[in-house]
Amino acid sequence: MQGLLIGLAYLAPIGMQNLYVINMALKASRWKAFQAAIITTFFDITLAIAAFFGTGALLETNPLVKWGLLLLGSIAIPAIGIVLIRSKPAESTELNVEESFARTAIFCFSVTWLNPQALLDSTFLLGSYRAALDSTLATAFLLGVVTASFIWFNSLVVIFTRFRHHMSTGVLRKINLICGVVLILFGVNLGYGLIIYMSH
Repeated sequence: MQGLLIGLAYLAPIGMQNLYVINMALKASRWKAFQAAIITTFFDITLAIAAFFGTGALLETNPLVKWGLLLLGSIAIPAIGIVLIRSKPAESTELNVEESFARTAIFCFSVTWLNPQALLDSTFLLGSYRAALDSTLATAFLLGVVTASFIWFNSLVVIFTRFRHHMSTGVLRKINLICGVVLILFGVNLGYGLIIYMSH
């Protein structure tokens, strides 16, 4: 239960993963939206496992890795945001985004493993809990975190596909704009973090 609650609290803030899954739930077919949710869940779980068992050690002992992640994130994240802002929703809210499995997987991987904020948050949150847990409880805790990831992303699809019929093209456009601006701000913040990191 502790792992489940920590996992939900970690996923709840609106970040890149949530924005991507929500966007797919609003604009893609239900199958594509669930596909995106399942793939995102997979990458989120692999990140959680890696963080739980010590990604933090790599980041702490190899400053070049952290520098590279910040640089990559400050470029890739705003680029995704710009694509969202420039995209035009179809006239119907039944828009079927027929992205290939490979393209969906690449996007899901990008918003998880190429997101420095997610890497750092998961590393310090889950890594610190791993250090505080008895080894006999670690597996149960991690199972709770994994369960939270599966519940969260699939719940987003259920909720947003249920209400997307009540959303006009204008609403979808505004959601794209908001999501795009948020991602650009994330990227700018990472760029600022990179400058501060390099100055030290």
